[in-house]
This record gives sequence, C-alpha cells and structure tokens, in this order.
Amino acid sequence: MFHENDFPVLEFDDNPVAKLNPSNLAGEKLNTNKMVITFFPEVVNRLAQNGQITQERLIHGENPFLIYRFTDRPEVLLTLGQVGCPACAGNLDEFHAMGITKVMFCGGGGVLDSDIEVGQILVVDGAIRDEGFSYQYIAPSRVIHTNSEITDKIRKYLDQNKIPYLRGLTWTTDAIFRETADRIGQRRAEGAKIVEMEQAGCIAVAQFRGFDYGALIYGGDDLSGEEWSGRGWNSREGIRHDLVMLCRNLVEII
Repeated sequence: MFHENDFPVLEFDDNPVAKLNPSNLAGEKLNTNKMVITFFPEVVNRLAQNGQITQERLIHGENPFLIYRFTDRPEVLLTLGQVGCPACAGNLDEFHAMGITKVMFCGGGGVLDSDIEVGQILVVDGAIRDEGFSYQYIAPSRVIHTNSEITDKIRKYLDQNKIPYLRGLTWTTDAIFRETADRIGQRRAEGAKIVEMEQAGCIAVAQFRGFDYGALIYGGDDLSGEEWSGRGWNSREGIRHDLVMLCRNLVEII
C-alpha cells in the first residue's frame, strides 16, 4: 500500500514488487551465501597480489566492479563497497538476488567523540536515518536497528577473542560537506558515535529482504573538535587488513 505524505521522502510503499527488481539484473546465482563488503581498496589489492583472493565475477555496468573469493575460505566472497546508500545498499540488494544471505560490512567513519581512538571498532547497533535511500525500503523512523541476534553473535565472538570494541549507533548522511557543528551535536546527543554514508541503507535492505547483516566501523577522522582532523585514518593499513580478516571470520558465524 502506498502511504502519501507532504514530503516525498516520507512517502512509503510496502509493495515488494517494483518495475525493475534486483532479480532482473542479478544473473547467475553465486554458489555461496556469504560475503564481506569492505571499503579498503589497498587491502583488496594486497590480498589479490598475495593470491589470498581470486576473481569470482565481474559485475558489468557503467561502474563495473569485482567480486572475489578467499582462496583458503572459498565459501566467503569479498567485494569493495561503493560510497553512499544508493550505490552500496543498492548493490547489496542485487547481491541478495544472487544468493547472498549473510553479510559482514567493514569500513571507517568520522568519530563524533574524540575519546574514540583511530582504529577503535564500533559494533553497529543501528543508524540514525539522515538520508533518503532507506525510506524506500522501510517505513519512516528516526533510527533503524540491526538484528539484535546477529549483533549478539558478533559481540560474543569479539568477547571470546578478547577484541575490544564499542557498540552503538552511527549517523548515516548523504551530505559529507553538511556535517555542521549543530547537527553533529544533535546526532551525538541522540547516541551516534560515528558518522558514515551507508549503514541506514544497508540495514534497511537486509530488513526488507530478510537476510543476516552485521557491520563493524572503525574510528577514523575526528569531527568532534573545533576543526576537522583527518588523523591519518585512511593510511592505517594494518588495522584495515585485520578488520577485513575479522569480518571474514564473523560472516561464517552470524
């Protein structure tokens, strides 16, 4: 049923069938249901150069990209995420149509609290929906939450392996250059620890399609002070490599 609203972004249609559906584009099914989505291209390149992943499929289109398979864990696929909900979460919907039902996401985001160190892991409990994509999949709400059963499995694994982490909300926004001081303060007051651009959409797709999804975001640049600080967040190759490998393990238990 289509629910009208004065504001188009708040109009919601719960009809699961669209004119163009992921199944129209997905092509042949993949022979596994597990995937890690990462935003660390240097890690993907290193794994490929070392023979730790092999090319599984080229996804054609105006912006083609690759899906890889871990050589020592052939049941787990790896792909490089694309920035923003329409690209990243839209691809996720297509991956599900290819047979993917278990997904771990790993990326970085801007911290809203300077006490969050570079590389500190956030287990995503949900996202503040300050974007437009998720509203096409899930009825309007201020926050969208991850599946607590999946999150508990992730937390249990991290606890058992003595891997320190935070848990909490992210703030998903479409507009990287509109993270103003007042908006940052408001999102921090609502419980957001990190700002990023994909989680609300990815969580919404997983809820709408009914598959397992978890996310780890590591603390990157700092937006909590008077001025923005990059903190060299995107040059921490060791942290980023370890996070991909951690998600490779996690996707097999969620």
